[in-house]
Amino acid sequence: MAKSKGVRIIVTLECTECRTNPEKRTPGVSRYTTTKNRRNTTNRLELKKFCPNCNRHNVHKEIK
Repeated sequence: MAKSKGVRIIVTLECTECRTNPEKRTPGVSRYTTTKNRRNTTNRLELKKFCPNCNRHNVHKEIK
């Protein structure tokens, strides 16, 4: 008997400032992983997280 897919899925959050700004402190993009409930949150997730590359809190958006 196969297990069905769960309601919670793992998503990756990426810093929006690092992705668009070439003039930053260090090369690279800040990424976090988290889980979200697929039924309650159907659209893309956006959270303010700390970015060590920008050295401040920025909006991190869900990527595919």
